[in-house]
Amino acid sequence: MASVPRRGVLKGLPLAAGAVLAGRATSAQAASTPATGARATTDVPFPQPATRTVRPRPRRLETRLTVGFTEQHVPDVGTVLTRTYDGSLPGPTLRVRPGDSLQITHVNALPPNTGPAHHDLGMNVPHGFNTVNLHLHGMHVDPAGEADNVFRSFEPAGTARRTTTWRSVVDVPAHHPAGTFWYHPHHHGSTATHLLNGLAGVIVVEGDIDAVPEVAAAKDIVVCINELKMSGGKVPDLTSETTYDRIPSTFLVNGALSPVLTIAPGEVQRWRLVNAGALTTLYLSLDGQKMHQIAFDGITFMKPAAVTALQLPVGGRADLLVRGGEPGVYRLTAGGVSRPLMTLKVTGTPRRMSLPTRLPGRPTTLPAPTRRRSLIFRSYENVLTGDFRNAYRILGDGETPPADPQAGRADLQWGRFRPDYVNHRVRLGEVEEWTVTNDSRTHAHHPLHLHTNHFLVTAVNNRPLATPVWHDTVGLPPHGSLTFRLRAEDFTGRAMVHCHQSQHEDEGMMQIVEYVR
Repeated sequence: MASVPRRGVLKGLPLAAGAVLAGRATSAQAASTPATGARATTDVPFPQPATRTVRPRPRRLETRLTVGFTEQHVPDVGTVLTRTYDGSLPGPTLRVRPGDSLQITHVNALPPNTGPAHHDLGMNVPHGFNTVNLHLHGMHVDPAGEADNVFRSFEPAGTARRTTTWRSVVDVPAHHPAGTFWYHPHHHGSTATHLLNGLAGVIVVEGDIDAVPEVAAAKDIVVCINELKMSGGKVPDLTSETTYDRIPSTFLVNGALSPVLTIAPGEVQRWRLVNAGALTTLYLSLDGQKMHQIAFDGITFMKPAAVTALQLPVGGRADLLVRGGEPGVYRLTAGGVSRPLMTLKVTGTPRRMSLPTRLPGRPTTLPAPTRRRSLIFRSYENVLTGDFRNAYRILGDGETPPADPQAGRADLQWGRFRPDYVNHRVRLGEVEEWTVTNDSRTHAHHPLHLHTNHFLVTAVNNRPLATPVWHDTVGLPPHGSLTFRLRAEDFTGRAMVHCHQSQHEDEGMMQIVEYVR
């Protein structure tokens, strides 16, 4: 079977896998905010989130994250009440190194939940919008206990104006890859609502890649892209299938609308791009300028890859080296989003900075698999009753059985998330090959995310890639398939595989993966 060239892997793979068709954003629910011209982008300086780092002895980052309602002023939109971490969009950037301990005190300052509980409506009906927890997206850490355990629920206090406190302790393995990751709540039923409020922050794991001289010399810049759904001075909760359909998405970079970043001619900067949205895959380009990609989803390449366009699925990350060219103004745009995400202004005294030729990347090979699985992501429109009429299912191997065995597939809950049912048991150290098919006729935007372990994408639509690519989040091609190899390591316990179009996840497009010895 024909192979795809290296350039096609890094440029074409995200296109095929993210369900974006040349230059269009991919969410039927995520129209872009129109540019009004009320404020020139040159008036908005480029901000960086607040940063929290570890203490030297012991190597430990102790911090507090408070989730509460705060008012944010968004240009061209106005003052909006949103749920935030510590009152900022995005939350603070956490910087750690392999071997460090991350200890977080969580404060839930949100008011009590209102409305029916999930057991009254069904597990896969969005609910509990003021209940949070913590997911360390992409990190290879313990999925159990007080670490990256998304089965926990940080409930609000039962009385307004009171808070509850919870604790997370995450030990970062000594061999953890250095790269860009992020954190957000992962409470089933409220994930989409939380992300569309802007509840997210970046995690930077420092390590071997940062010691490469050309990378160390580059300015390290976080580019966290939040997608907000704002209407009537707030972000509405997901209370019906169509809550967000007619609300345009507003995309902020580090909390700012179309900010301006400056760079000198010849200067090299390192951009850590994070799609911290909920619904929309972003097809990115920098006014025809080359970008030199050095990592996907926190895994470093063996050498930089020059790309002119990049597709970033919901939850995905990419590390780029960008070198200033001729003086001028260049826009970072996303297909289908009418306003630039940010503007790069090349100005000042020229500098002579070089790009690396080799990087301490992870090899892109795994042994032949000892087990194969086949999964199918499929959505069904208008088959349920009530405010949420669509059924989002993961079928094939390990699919959730009907709650009523006599009903079989006439049971409309079949194939949807059930917290007491383990869909897949994966043995540590063994190599598996998964083929995941996107079989949805409608609502076909399905970015796949696996917790705890990265996987190696080897083929798109049964066409082998010349150079496979490591991911933890990747878009499934519409009416197509992806094949990847997985070798789970180090940690046992229950984790998730799910669609990271977060409304689909909240409505049941999620399964439990249990890592076992």
